[in-house]
Amino acid sequence: MDKKIRIGILGYGNLGKGIEIGIKNNSDMELVAIFTRRDPDKISTITGTKVVSIDDIENWKDKIDVMMLCGGSATDLPVQGPKYSEIFNTIDSFDTHHDIPEYYKKVDESAKKGNNIALISVGWDPGLFSVNRLMAECFLQNGNTYTFWGKGVSQGHSDAIRRIDGVKNGVQYTIPIDEAMNRVRNGENPELTVREKHLRECFVVLEDGADSKKIEEEIKNMPNYFDEYDTIVHFISEEELKRDHSTMPHGGFVIRSGKTGVENQTNQIIEYSLKLESNPEFTASVLLAYARAIYRMKQNGDVGAKTVFDIAPCMLSPKNKDEILKIL
Repeated sequence: MDKKIRIGILGYGNLGKGIEIGIKNNSDMELVAIFTRRDPDKISTITGTKVVSIDDIENWKDKIDVMMLCGGSATDLPVQGPKYSEIFNTIDSFDTHHDIPEYYKKVDESAKKGNNIALISVGWDPGLFSVNRLMAECFLQNGNTYTFWGKGVSQGHSDAIRRIDGVKNGVQYTIPIDEAMNRVRNGENPELTVREKHLRECFVVLEDGADSKKIEEEIKNMPNYFDEYDTIVHFISEEELKRDHSTMPHGGFVIRSGKTGVENQTNQIIEYSLKLESNPEFTASVLLAYARAIYRMKQNGDVGAKTVFDIAPCMLSPKNKDEILKIL
Protein backbone atom coordinates (compact mmCIF):
# COMPACT_ATOMS: atom_id res chain seq x y z
CA MET A 1 0.00 0.00 0.00
CA ASP A 2 1.87 3.07 -1.30
CA LYS A 3 -0.53 5.78 -0.19
CA LYS A 4 -0.79 6.16 3.56
CA ILE A 5 -4.23 6.00 5.15
CA ARG A 6 -5.02 9.48 6.49
CA ILE A 7 -6.48 9.25 9.99
CA GLY A 8 -8.42 11.89 11.91
CA ILE A 9 -9.35 11.72 15.60
CA LEU A 10 -12.49 13.32 17.00
CA GLY A 11 -12.20 13.60 20.78
CA TYR A 12 -8.94 13.78 22.69
CA GLY A 13 -9.58 11.68 25.78
CA ASN A 14 -8.04 8.35 26.76
CA LEU A 15 -9.07 6.58 23.55
CA GLY A 16 -8.04 9.46 21.30
CA LYS A 17 -4.61 9.55 22.94
CA GLY A 18 -4.34 5.78 22.55
CA ILE A 19 -4.94 6.10 18.80
CA GLU A 20 -2.45 8.95 18.55
CA ILE A 21 0.22 6.76 20.17
CA GLY A 22 -0.82 3.63 18.25
CA ILE A 23 -0.35 5.22 14.82
CA LYS A 24 3.42 4.73 15.16
CA ASN A 25 2.92 0.94 15.04
CA ASN A 26 1.07 1.19 11.71
CA SER A 27 3.50 2.25 9.00
CA ASP A 28 0.73 2.46 6.38
CA MET A 29 -1.09 5.20 8.32
CA GLU A 30 -0.58 8.87 9.18
CA LEU A 31 -2.39 11.04 11.72
CA VAL A 32 -3.58 14.21 10.00
CA ALA A 33 -5.43 16.10 12.73
CA ILE A 34 -7.18 15.88 16.09
CA PHE A 35 -10.58 17.57 16.43
CA THR A 36 -11.95 18.86 19.73
CA ARG A 37 -14.85 20.77 21.27
CA ARG A 38 -12.38 22.49 23.56
CA ASP A 39 -10.13 25.44 22.70
CA PRO A 40 -7.48 23.92 20.37
CA ASP A 41 -4.87 26.41 21.57
CA LYS A 42 -5.12 25.00 25.08
CA ILE A 43 -4.48 21.36 24.09
CA SER A 44 -0.95 19.97 23.96
CA THR A 45 -0.80 16.63 22.14
CA ILE A 46 1.64 13.79 22.80
CA THR A 47 3.07 13.79 19.27
CA GLY A 48 2.60 17.44 18.34
CA THR A 49 -0.26 16.66 15.97
CA LYS A 50 -2.33 19.60 14.75
CA VAL A 51 -5.45 20.25 16.88
CA VAL A 52 -8.52 21.69 15.14
CA SER A 53 -11.85 23.00 16.44
CA ILE A 54 -14.79 20.72 15.77
CA ASP A 55 -16.47 23.75 14.21
CA ASP A 56 -14.04 23.43 11.27
CA ILE A 57 -14.31 19.67 10.82
CA GLU A 58 -16.29 19.76 7.56
CA ASN A 59 -13.42 21.62 5.87
CA TRP A 60 -11.36 18.43 6.26
CA LYS A 61 -13.73 16.19 4.30
CA ASP A 62 -11.26 15.51 1.47
CA LYS A 63 -8.15 15.39 3.69
CA ILE A 64 -9.08 12.41 5.88
CA ASP A 65 -9.71 8.81 4.83
CA VAL A 66 -11.03 7.52 8.17
CA MET A 67 -12.32 9.56 11.11
CA MET A 68 -12.03 7.86 14.50
CA LEU A 69 -14.95 8.89 16.71
CA CYS A 70 -13.62 8.76 20.27
CA GLY A 71 -16.53 10.18 22.26
CA GLY A 72 -18.48 8.38 24.96
CA SER A 73 -21.40 6.08 24.25
CA ALA A 74 -23.72 7.71 26.75
CA THR A 75 -24.22 11.08 25.04
CA ASP A 76 -21.52 11.74 22.38
CA LEU A 77 -21.71 8.88 19.88
CA PRO A 78 -25.53 8.75 19.54
CA VAL A 79 -25.22 12.24 18.03
CA GLN A 80 -21.77 12.10 16.43
CA GLY A 81 -22.14 8.72 14.73
CA PRO A 82 -25.07 9.66 12.48
CA LYS A 83 -23.78 13.22 11.99
CA TYR A 84 -20.21 12.57 10.94
CA SER A 85 -20.70 9.33 9.00
CA GLU A 86 -22.44 11.45 6.37
CA ILE A 87 -19.19 13.42 5.95
CA PHE A 88 -16.42 10.86 6.56
CA ASN A 89 -15.72 7.16 6.66
CA THR A 90 -15.96 6.59 10.41
CA ILE A 91 -15.17 4.07 13.14
CA ASP A 92 -16.52 4.20 16.68
CA SER A 93 -16.56 2.07 19.81
CA PHE A 94 -20.24 2.51 20.72
CA ASP A 95 -20.71 0.03 23.57
CA THR A 96 -24.25 0.38 24.88
CA HIS A 97 -25.10 -3.19 23.85
CA HIS A 98 -28.86 -2.80 24.21
CA ASP A 99 -28.96 0.14 21.77
CA ILE A 100 -26.65 -1.19 19.04
CA PRO A 101 -29.39 -2.34 16.59
CA GLU A 102 -31.10 1.06 16.59
CA TYR A 103 -27.77 2.92 16.44
CA TYR A 104 -26.76 0.76 13.47
CA LYS A 105 -29.89 1.78 11.54
CA LYS A 106 -29.32 5.49 12.10
CA VAL A 107 -25.66 5.35 11.12
CA ASP A 108 -26.39 3.17 8.09
CA GLU A 109 -28.82 5.74 6.74
CA SER A 110 -26.42 8.66 7.13
CA ALA A 111 -23.37 6.76 5.81
CA LYS A 112 -25.23 5.71 2.66
CA LYS A 113 -26.44 9.29 2.19
CA GLY A 114 -22.82 10.46 2.21
CA ASN A 115 -21.53 7.48 0.22
CA ASN A 116 -19.32 6.46 3.16
CA ILE A 117 -18.57 3.42 5.30
CA ALA A 118 -19.30 3.62 9.04
CA LEU A 119 -17.98 0.81 11.21
CA ILE A 120 -19.71 0.80 14.59
CA SER A 121 -19.07 -0.80 17.98
CA VAL A 122 -15.43 -1.74 17.45
CA GLY A 123 -13.11 -2.68 20.29
CA TRP A 124 -12.82 -5.82 22.35
CA ASP A 125 -16.40 -5.91 23.64
CA PRO A 126 -18.32 -5.20 21.57
CA GLY A 127 -15.84 -6.16 18.86
CA LEU A 128 -13.41 -9.05 19.30
CA PHE A 129 -15.60 -10.74 21.92
CA SER A 130 -18.57 -10.41 19.56
CA VAL A 131 -16.69 -12.31 16.84
CA ASN A 132 -15.63 -15.01 19.30
CA ARG A 133 -19.19 -15.41 20.59
CA LEU A 134 -20.47 -15.82 17.05
CA MET A 135 -17.80 -18.34 16.06
CA ALA A 136 -18.16 -20.37 19.26
CA GLU A 137 -21.94 -20.61 18.83
CA CYS A 138 -21.47 -21.76 15.22
CA PHE A 139 -19.02 -24.49 16.25
CA LEU A 140 -20.90 -25.69 19.35
CA GLN A 141 -24.55 -25.20 18.47
CA ASN A 142 -25.75 -27.21 21.46
CA GLY A 143 -24.52 -25.13 24.41
CA ASN A 144 -24.38 -21.79 26.16
CA THR A 145 -22.17 -18.73 25.80
CA TYR A 146 -20.95 -16.75 28.80
CA THR A 147 -19.09 -13.45 28.85
CA PHE A 148 -17.23 -12.19 31.90
CA TRP A 149 -15.53 -8.79 32.06
CA GLY A 150 -12.76 -7.62 34.35
CA LYS A 151 -11.42 -7.06 36.79
CA GLY A 152 -10.85 -3.72 35.17
CA VAL A 153 -11.85 -0.14 34.48
CA SER A 154 -14.78 0.21 32.10
CA GLN A 155 -14.35 3.36 29.99
CA GLY A 156 -18.03 3.52 29.05
CA HIS A 157 -19.31 3.08 32.60
CA SER A 158 -16.73 5.50 33.98
CA ASP A 159 -17.78 8.08 31.40
CA ALA A 160 -21.43 7.58 32.36
CA ILE A 161 -20.59 8.30 36.01
CA ARG A 162 -18.66 11.45 35.11
CA ARG A 163 -21.69 12.80 33.20
CA ILE A 164 -23.78 12.94 36.38
CA ASP A 165 -24.33 16.44 37.80
CA GLY A 166 -22.23 16.89 40.94
CA VAL A 167 -19.56 14.36 39.93
CA LYS A 168 -16.11 15.87 39.43
CA ASN A 169 -14.35 12.64 38.45
CA GLY A 170 -14.75 8.91 38.81
CA VAL A 171 -13.88 5.42 37.62
CA GLN A 172 -15.80 2.15 37.62
CA TYR A 173 -14.39 -1.35 37.96
CA THR A 174 -16.20 -4.38 36.58
CA ILE A 175 -15.45 -7.46 38.68
CA PRO A 176 -16.36 -11.02 37.59
CA ILE A 177 -17.73 -13.29 40.31
CA ASP A 178 -15.43 -16.31 40.66
CA GLU A 179 -18.15 -18.75 41.69
CA ALA A 180 -20.07 -18.14 38.47
CA MET A 181 -16.95 -18.49 36.29
CA ASN A 182 -15.97 -21.76 37.96
CA ARG A 183 -19.42 -23.23 37.36
CA VAL A 184 -19.16 -22.39 33.67
CA ARG A 185 -15.65 -23.83 33.33
CA ASN A 186 -16.84 -27.02 35.01
CA GLY A 187 -19.38 -27.50 32.23
CA GLU A 188 -22.45 -27.03 34.44
CA ASN A 189 -24.12 -24.71 31.88
CA PRO A 190 -25.82 -22.65 34.62
CA GLU A 191 -28.47 -20.02 33.96
CA LEU A 192 -26.96 -16.85 35.37
CA THR A 193 -28.42 -13.36 35.74
CA VAL A 194 -26.15 -10.37 35.13
CA ARG A 195 -26.20 -9.77 38.87
CA GLU A 196 -24.83 -13.27 39.48
CA LYS A 197 -21.97 -12.80 37.01
CA HIS A 198 -20.54 -9.38 37.88
CA LEU A 199 -20.11 -6.80 40.60
CA ARG A 200 -19.64 -3.10 39.80
CA GLU A 201 -17.46 -0.93 42.04
CA CYS A 202 -17.31 2.86 41.64
CA PHE A 203 -14.83 5.40 43.00
CA VAL A 204 -16.27 8.90 42.77
CA VAL A 205 -14.93 12.41 43.43
CA LEU A 206 -17.71 14.90 44.19
CA GLU A 207 -18.00 18.57 43.29
CA ASP A 208 -18.13 20.88 46.30
CA GLY A 209 -21.59 20.79 47.88
CA ALA A 210 -22.81 17.80 45.88
CA ASP A 211 -25.34 15.45 47.51
CA SER A 212 -23.56 12.09 47.87
CA LYS A 213 -26.70 10.13 48.72
CA LYS A 214 -28.54 11.47 45.66
CA ILE A 215 -25.60 10.71 43.37
CA GLU A 216 -25.18 7.20 44.77
CA GLU A 217 -28.85 6.46 44.04
CA GLU A 218 -28.53 7.91 40.53
CA ILE A 219 -25.54 5.69 39.80
CA LYS A 220 -27.14 2.52 41.17
CA ASN A 221 -30.37 3.08 39.24
CA MET A 222 -28.84 4.13 35.88
CA PRO A 223 -30.52 2.10 33.09
CA ASN A 224 -28.27 -0.07 30.86
CA TYR A 225 -25.28 0.62 33.11
CA PHE A 226 -25.86 -0.18 36.79
CA ASP A 227 -29.51 -0.91 37.56
CA GLU A 228 -29.23 -4.69 37.03
CA TYR A 229 -26.06 -5.14 39.08
CA ASP A 230 -24.96 -5.08 42.70
CA THR A 231 -23.06 -1.79 42.73
CA ILE A 232 -20.72 -0.43 45.41
CA VAL A 233 -20.05 3.33 45.42
CA HIS A 234 -17.08 4.86 47.26
CA PHE A 235 -16.63 8.63 47.60
CA ILE A 236 -12.96 9.60 47.66
CA SER A 237 -10.73 12.63 47.18
CA GLU A 238 -9.16 13.73 43.90
CA GLU A 239 -5.76 12.86 45.37
CA GLU A 240 -6.85 9.29 46.18
CA LEU A 241 -8.26 8.85 42.68
CA LYS A 242 -5.01 9.95 41.04
CA ARG A 243 -2.89 7.87 43.40
CA ASP A 244 -4.84 4.61 43.36
CA HIS A 245 -6.93 4.61 40.18
CA SER A 246 -4.93 6.34 37.44
CA THR A 247 -4.16 3.24 35.34
CA MET A 248 -6.79 1.59 33.14
CA PRO A 249 -6.39 -2.21 33.22
CA HIS A 250 -9.14 -4.49 31.94
CA GLY A 251 -9.81 -7.83 30.33
CA GLY A 252 -12.31 -10.62 30.25
CA PHE A 253 -13.41 -14.02 29.04
CA VAL A 254 -15.76 -15.48 26.46
CA ILE A 255 -16.60 -19.08 27.29
CA ARG A 256 -18.77 -21.41 25.22
CA SER A 257 -19.75 -24.61 27.01
CA GLY A 258 -21.34 -27.15 24.70
CA LYS A 259 -21.86 -30.81 23.94
CA THR A 260 -21.25 -33.06 20.93
CA GLY A 261 -21.61 -36.76 20.25
CA VAL A 262 -24.38 -39.22 19.37
CA GLU A 263 -26.22 -38.51 22.60
CA ASN A 264 -24.56 -35.15 23.34
CA GLN A 265 -22.48 -36.86 25.98
CA THR A 266 -19.16 -35.16 25.16
CA ASN A 267 -18.32 -31.89 26.92
CA GLN A 268 -16.52 -29.25 24.85
CA ILE A 269 -15.41 -25.84 26.10
CA ILE A 270 -14.05 -22.91 24.09
CA GLU A 271 -12.45 -20.06 26.02
CA TYR A 272 -11.06 -16.78 24.71
CA SER A 273 -9.51 -14.28 27.11
CA LEU A 274 -7.77 -10.92 27.27
CA LYS A 275 -5.62 -9.43 30.02
CA LEU A 276 -4.91 -5.76 29.35
CA GLU A 277 -2.71 -3.30 31.21
CA SER A 278 -4.24 -0.43 29.22
CA ASN A 279 -7.82 -0.70 28.02
CA PRO A 280 -7.72 2.47 25.84
CA GLU A 281 -4.38 1.62 24.24
CA PHE A 282 -5.55 -1.87 23.29
CA THR A 283 -8.94 -0.61 22.06
CA ALA A 284 -7.10 1.98 19.96
CA SER A 285 -4.98 -0.78 18.41
CA VAL A 286 -8.12 -2.68 17.43
CA LEU A 287 -9.70 0.46 15.94
CA LEU A 288 -6.62 1.14 13.82
CA ALA A 289 -6.61 -2.37 12.35
CA TYR A 290 -10.27 -1.99 11.44
CA ALA A 291 -9.57 1.45 9.95
CA ARG A 292 -7.31 -0.32 7.45
CA ALA A 293 -10.14 -2.71 6.62
CA ILE A 294 -12.79 -0.10 5.95
CA TYR A 295 -10.36 1.99 3.92
CA ARG A 296 -9.82 -1.02 1.66
CA MET A 297 -13.54 -1.76 1.52
CA LYS A 298 -14.27 1.82 0.50
CA GLN A 299 -11.71 1.53 -2.30
CA ASN A 300 -13.74 -1.46 -3.52
CA GLY A 301 -16.92 0.64 -3.59
CA ASP A 302 -18.59 -0.53 -0.39
CA VAL A 303 -20.82 1.89 1.59
CA GLY A 304 -23.12 1.93 4.63
CA ALA A 305 -22.88 0.84 8.26
CA LYS A 306 -20.78 -2.21 9.12
CA THR A 307 -19.93 -4.24 12.21
CA VAL A 308 -17.00 -6.54 12.96
CA PHE A 309 -19.14 -9.42 11.64
CA ASP A 310 -18.87 -7.94 8.14
CA ILE A 311 -15.07 -7.69 8.04
CA ALA A 312 -12.92 -10.55 6.73
CA PRO A 313 -9.90 -11.10 9.03
CA CYS A 314 -7.37 -10.70 6.20
CA MET A 315 -8.65 -7.15 5.63
CA LEU A 316 -7.21 -6.13 9.03
CA SER A 317 -3.63 -7.06 8.21
CA PRO A 318 -0.97 -4.85 6.63
CA LYS A 319 0.44 -8.05 5.07
CA ASN A 320 -0.63 -9.15 1.61
CA LYS A 321 -2.46 -12.42 1.01
CA ASP A 322 0.67 -14.37 0.02
CA GLU A 323 2.40 -13.34 3.26
CA ILE A 324 -0.65 -14.24 5.35
CA LEU A 325 -0.90 -17.70 3.77
CA LYS A 326 2.81 -18.37 4.23
CA ILE A 327 3.20 -17.08 7.79
CA LEU A 328 -0.16 -17.72 9.45
